[in-house]
Amino acid sequence: MSRVDDAYGATIAKRRLSRRLAELRTASGYTANQVCDKLNWGRGKVGRFEANAWRLPQLSDVRDLLRIYSVTEQEREQLEGLALLARQRQWWREYGDVFGDSEYPGFEADAARVCVYMPLILPGLLQTAPCIDAYMRVGTQPAEWRKRALEARLRRQQILDRDDGAAPELDVVITDVSLMYRWGTQDERRAQINHLVEMSRRPNISLRLLRAADGPHPGMSSLISIFDFPGDEPSMVYLENDAAIQEVSNADEVDAYALIFSRIRQAAVDAPASTAHLKRLAETLE
Repeated sequence: MSRVDDAYGATIAKRRLSRRLAELRTASGYTANQVCDKLNWGRGKVGRFEANAWRLPQLSDVRDLLRIYSVTEQEREQLEGLALLARQRQWWREYGDVFGDSEYPGFEADAARVCVYMPLILPGLLQTAPCIDAYMRVGTQPAEWRKRALEARLRRQQILDRDDGAAPELDVVITDVSLMYRWGTQDERRAQINHLVEMSRRPNISLRLLRAADGPHPGMSSLISIFDFPGDEPSMVYLENDAAIQEVSNADEVDAYALIFSRIRQAAVDAPASTAHLKRLAETLE
């Protein structure tokens, strides 16, 4: 069941509001600086709103913009509703030390479908607590940060347990190489593999495996998360490495990464064969 503090849809509401405000300004014939001047705002404020670089939209600011843009009563109500939803409490905001300014967990939580490919480690949504801890320990962060990062990752995983129809589809491609690292105990590593098997049986989860024995594949150097959202909200891509997380929203670039993911997925063995391979790995694990 979704928790009360899920604020499901809040991150997408803020993104949708930003995009719609930009469209209304353009349709009104104003530049961003002209709108700032009309409202006696510092130049750059409208640009930040339209770039979705605001943390929480102020309802008074939104109303000022809508007044200038002369929107209909119906659209005013819709956009004010988006602003109110965007202001709902989101649990991951309490983990600023873990996520920084990234809204990744919000987009992940609001997505209708999440496509993930990671070549050398397991996706965070499918990691067991001992696996998370082992991954964290090889970093340079202090113990207290690792503890909070573990809490945050386990909290992220709860989106897969929603029973109200809001659980996203999860389409994952992993490599058997990611399962070869030795960490923790043999029982912990076997439990992680068995967890993958159990999760792959859920109707909303598709898990496919790329096997090293099958040779090079299209995803040798990629690390991709693609979020598809409900309705007509445009998809987006996150690219992640040790230094930063890059957000990609340009439609052509998103389509390019979707094609890359499709090719990676096609190179993997199908879901039943992937599950069978995972079971064999668990049985023969050293």
